[in-house]
Amino acid sequence: MKIDKPLLDKIAHLSRLEINEQEADKLMQDMTMILNWVEKLNEVNTDGVEPLTTMSHEINSVREDQVKPHLDHEAALKNAPRKDSGYFRVPKVLD
Repeated sequence: MKIDKPLLDKIAHLSRLEINEQEADKLMQDMTMILNWVEKLNEVNTDGVEPLTTMSHEINSVREDQVKPHLDHEAALKNAPRKDSGYFRVPKVLD
């Protein structure tokens, strides 16, 4: 696939990039080389290759979900440094 000027302009617009004319020729060449390299991957025989779902053979050990009693509203506010009408009061972040 060859990247031409209209396609480069469209890509620049979609990615909100400003590309000057000095950079345009080099970018078109580089992007064309990248796409040609990626297209070569289509030539690789992948028959019988399982899809890769993770880069590691580690198995994530997660615990089973367990229903436990939750913290009630009053207990949550019990040690709050500041509270107001049943809510936590926190310092203002935005003006």
